[in-house]
Amino acid sequence: MDLPKTISRQAALQAGVAGRELRGRSWHRICRGHYVNTGDVGELNAAQRHSVLTGAVAAGASSAAVVSHVSAAVAHGLPVWFVPLTRVHLTRNRKTGARIGPRVVVHAASTEPDEIVRIGDLRVTAVARTIIDLARTVPFEQAVVIGDAALRLGRTSRAELAEQLMRSSGRPGCPAARRVIEFLDGRAESPGESRSRVALHTCGLPMPELQPTILDVRGTAVSRVDFLFPTLGVVGEFDEMAQRRNNIHPSAESVAEKVRDDALRALGWIVVRWCWRDLDNSEPWLTRLTRAADLARRIRRTGSWLAAESI
Repeated sequence: MDLPKTISRQAALQAGVAGRELRGRSWHRICRGHYVNTGDVGELNAAQRHSVLTGAVAAGASSAAVVSHVSAAVAHGLPVWFVPLTRVHLTRNRKTGARIGPRVVVHAASTEPDEIVRIGDLRVTAVARTIIDLARTVPFEQAVVIGDAALRLGRTSRAELAEQLMRSSGRPGCPAARRVIEFLDGRAESPGESRSRVALHTCGLPMPELQPTILDVRGTAVSRVDFLFPTLGVVGEFDEMAQRRNNIHPSAESVAEKVRDDALRALGWIVVRWCWRDLDNSEPWLTRLTRAADLARRIRRTGSWLAAESI
């Protein structure tokens, strides 16, 4: 979707738009001195609205300012979960002068030429610098969602992140950033899987293998799964689409999942599924994982499969 173009007040007046028109219903004020046609903003999601705001703010900012932090993540097309998008983040290459306004956060920090890229008309921090800036300043879970995606999409590498972390030494939040970078894994295929990894990390369960392919006794691939706990005998599946399905009439995808789960159980695996809404209250599905591990141990001990259903 092409984003709507903003227009400055000065350009609008020069084009013959009256000042009272800009204050009317046909124009939407993005930020001070910048407007967009009201009809162009109704269908935009939060990230798209932030992109429009970023363009307007950057147009009125100093040419030395660089779009950074969450605004840079949005500009790079990285998924952003639960990071506020009400303010545009800019970084100025200086030691002082940081400030927070109603629409803009200005950071004062050194930037090197190789840490800046151009996206359209915007000067933006490179992906590796963006990830480190966010890992220093936003909660662990939010930073992991963005960092996992950057690795998965090939937008940066561990070597680049390590270099940026070294350059950031001494800045506030570096220990937190180090923990984030050590935890990142580009095999997580969605924000939901990244959030699942964080929940598993905090609950004390052994960390799972990500995206392994399970083979049958003949060496034939049965399924590639999201999470595999080989020492527990458990397969974990994050179901991104579960909430969109009709619970009354099972979809073709639901039938395929049941067939696959049956094949996995036939090989001795206990299957546990969870969906997006479970991540907001992780205790119940983590309890189901623990119960599944206990069940798998009983099955191995007794040889009875009567209780081996998807949990």
